[in-house]
Amino acid sequence: MNSTLKGIILVALGASSYGMLASFVKMAYKQGFTTAEVTFSQFFLAILCLLVVNLFINNTKKATKSDVIKLLTSGTSMGFTSVLYYLCVKYLHASIAVVLLMQSVWIGVLIEAFIAKKMPTFSKFAAVVFVLLGTVLATNLLNNEIIYDFKGFLFGFLAAISFSITLYSTNSIAKELNAYKRSLFMLLGGGIIVLLFSLLTQILPSYLNMQLIASDFIALKTFDFSILYTWGILLSVFGTVLPPILLNKGFPLTGVGLGSIVSAVELPVSVTFAFIFLQEQVLFSQWIGIAIILAAVLLINWNLIRTK
Repeated sequence: MNSTLKGIILVALGASSYGMLASFVKMAYKQGFTTAEVTFSQFFLAILCLLVVNLFINNTKKATKSDVIKLLTSGTSMGFTSVLYYLCVKYLHASIAVVLLMQSVWIGVLIEAFIAKKMPTFSKFAAVVFVLLGTVLATNLLNNEIIYDFKGFLFGFLAAISFSITLYSTNSIAKELNAYKRSLFMLLGGGIIVLLFSLLTQILPSYLNMQLIASDFIALKTFDFSILYTWGILLSVFGTVLPPILLNKGFPLTGVGLGSIVSAVELPVSVTFAFIFLQEQVLFSQWIGIAIILAAVLLINWNLIRTK
């Protein structure tokens, strides 16, 4: 029980760290920083930090070439998740963006069924219905007076798919390596995606003065490196350094079922941060929707919890 409790605390802290990100990104946007600057600073500082940490950690188990390739490849999903999620936050409220990210709950069920080549159980089907119902309420879709940006929903859904792949990779690839080394290689994979995104959407267009490009997420401005010692520090610590380490340490202790339930704390944490720091309005019906989604996470993993 002591190890399980330790795992619960680690997973909860990791998920809570993720929950803070949307509010931090929104505040960085308000100060004029771009998606490319936000994501690049987050991964660049996180990789530097983990490189230093790994120098002082006794790595008894060496990573094989196969391990490195698998971790780098799976880490690209981390890069895609950050880019897509932050683009979603650009177009929608932070409290709505995190609900879209939580669609990874039912997307994960589909991925599991596809890999296992087995139909999901009735409880998982029911949980999917609950998630979709909760999403309708939590995003306030029934309010006809609110106009939503379709691009925000598209980026949010794509981020959920990418996040599902990240979660699967975290729980299944090179588990014999310590959390710090696994996190470093995954971050390097994600960093490649973020670097390409920054080059294509800001650095090269700005350098070449490509005025003919018409796009909401291409920034024709010089890259602002002040992000590295402002919001970049918060984003790297709470978005890229702590969560992978905490989750990689916590999931083996809790198991996938219990860990998935505990990690759902990201949703209320994110909405609460948006309510407090961004003054976003969160209706009672939206809180009901969030509760339904959390109940769905519990339902999906009920058999694993009962067995444990």
